[in-house]
Amino acid sequence: MLSKPLTTFLFCGGSTLSRGFGAAVRGKKTCALIIGAPGSGKGTISNWIVRDFGLTHVSSGDLLRAHMRDGTPLGKEAKAFIDKGDLVPDSVMVGLIASELKKLGDQPWLLDGFPRTQPQAEALQAETPVNVVVNLDVPFDTIIDRIKDRWIHPGSGRVYNLVFNPPKVAGKDDETGEDLIQRDDDKPESVRNRLEVFQASTAPVLDFYREKGILKDFHGTESKKIWPHVEAYLKSIM
Repeated sequence: MLSKPLTTFLFCGGSTLSRGFGAAVRGKKTCALIIGAPGSGKGTISNWIVRDFGLTHVSSGDLLRAHMRDGTPLGKEAKAFIDKGDLVPDSVMVGLIASELKKLGDQPWLLDGFPRTQPQAEALQAETPVNVVVNLDVPFDTIIDRIKDRWIHPGSGRVYNLVFNPPKVAGKDDETGEDLIQRDDDKPESVRNRLEVFQASTAPVLDFYREKGILKDFHGTESKKIWPHVEAYLKSIM
């Protein structure tokens, strides 16, 4: 039985949090990180945080692609590993992320997609100390139900959801009438496998921050219902 995946939202500042946690964050630069399982609503929550709190959004994936496209030293180093089919080493990713975040100076930011492992979290902590962790706890069964109803039109990339946004004719694209398909990655067994991998790699990351006494949990199944609680909490400490 799978336990619930965790979408984690971190704020980095200069001090470790305890009972005086809100006072420690308020008035300091906000450095934020959001981590979420596939289908957890991470993108939606990220957009709302950036919109309402004025943070600069930094996507580790977009950043990596930009460095490789521009041929920077870090980009070339990362590309060499990717071209061989290898994972980009932690040292390269930490260097890439940290250098970009430091360029922002006093501008608060929201980091998306990193860290994914405990060693990465430890390295990030050494560069940008975290002072509050907000954990959004979304059940795996909810995520599986959400993704398994997703169908796409391969020609255009249009996405349908059989519950929230169904096609006018079952199995057909609204504009062309062509067949819709379900990606292999969206089938329940594939989704469950990805969630298991996510849980195995992310649990130590969450434990790392939990042991520091800086993690706060929010539970729910819908982003729109979780968000008001997160929003109120962030307003109370920023």
